[in-house]
Amino acid sequence: MSIDALKDRIPDFAKDVRLNLTSMASDETLGTQAKYGLFLAAAIATRNPAVITAMEVLAADKLTPEALAATKSAASVMAMNNIYYRFVHLASNKEYATMPARLRMNVIANPGVAKVDFELWSLAVSAINGCGACIDAHEKALHDAGVASASIQTAVRFAAIIQSVAVAIEASAIEPAVAAE
Repeated sequence: MSIDALKDRIPDFAKDVRLNLTSMASDETLGTQAKYGLFLAAAIATRNPAVITAMEVLAADKLTPEALAATKSAASVMAMNNIYYRFVHLASNKEYATMPARLRMNVIANPGVAKVDFELWSLAVSAINGCGACIDAHEKALHDAGVASASIQTAVRFAAIIQSVAVAIEASAIEPAVAAE
């Protein structure tokens, strides 16, 4: 599925979503690898096959095989970390924060791409998954690496748009309730 085919699947009630999706490709805030890797990592986080496929097609000629693997790694490891660290953060029993996570996440230290790109992708996935602790950690790492706030904001904005595309497509599949006569 191409990005145009994906846009065609967005119903009229989500016209703003379609317009936002269209504007992402022309946004030049992020470099090519950062931008297209973010598109794919965020798409994977939506768990929507149509969105994932469209973003894979869009990113295919923009990402090296190493970058493609790193986007999938970011989405996968954040799926694990976001659940775990969201639990630690939200649990009333603060003892869990003192316990070792015992989760392997070596890819974060050696992602196979620029660390800043991997951090942007991880931030985007963490935003979709709603993990405040991970959002804070990745935002701080990006800030400490000298990434501009505008680039960080763009990464999260793109994640929001991609998530909204998935929700709009899923909402369009819901049959309207028929009023009782």
